Amino acid sequence: MHERNHIISQERSVPIGVSARHIHLCAEHLELLFGHGYALTPLKLLSQPGQYASAETVAIHGPSGSFPKVRILGPLRASTQVEISRHDAFLLGVEPIVRESGRHDNTPGVLVIGPKGQLQLERGTIIAARHLHIHTSEASAWGIRDKELLLVRLNGDRPLILEDVIARVSDKSALDLHIDTDEANAAGVKTGDRATIIRGYEYK
Repeated sequence: MHERNHIISQERSVPIGVSARHIHLCAEHLELLFGHGYALTPLKLLSQPGQYASAETVAIHGPSGSFPKVRILGPLRASTQVEISRHDAFLLGVEPIVRESGRHDNTPGVLVIGPKGQLQLERGTIIAARHLHIHTSEASAWGIRDKELLLVRLNGDRPLILEDVIARVSDKSALDLHIDTDEANAAGVKTGDRATIIRGYEYK
C-alpha cells in the first residue's frame, strides 16, 4: 500500500514519450535469434542516454495472435523482456500484467522468432508500469524522490489524470514520461507532447 503524504508545491511540465510494443534482448537470446557474434544495428536514438531503437525486428507469437515485426531496443540487457500494451496482450492471448521493468515473476511468456532461430520465453512479457525518468538534479529541485508515485495530467484532446506514475531518479536519466499506446490514445497525446505533474506521494 502507499500513503499520499507528500505534495509537490508547483505544477511541473514534462515531455511525453509513447512506447509502442518492443523487446529487449539478452546476449544469449540475440545470438540464438540472429546467429553467433551478431550485433544490433542502432537505427534511432531514444530519449534516455545510451538507449536506441535498432534496425532489427523479431516476430512475437502468443496463443491466439502474433505481431510479425516487433522492434528490438538496445543496448542488450541481463534478461529478455517483451513490453506490450493491454490491447496487444488481448490480441496475443496472454494475461495482461502490469509490472516495473525487470520484474518478471509470474509473467507470461511468448514465442520469439528471429531470422536464425526461435525461443519460447517462459516469462518476461509485461505491460510496463507508467513511469517518469528524471535526472537526480531535477528531482532534487522539484522535491521528487526515487520510486515516489506521482499524479500526472495528460494534456490532450481528452485530458486524463494518471495515478501511480513511478519516479525513476538517476544521474543517467533524461526527463521523459513513459506511457504506452493505450494510455496515449485514450488521452489523445503523442510523443513530444507535454504532461503536467500535479502532485506526488511517497511509495510505501
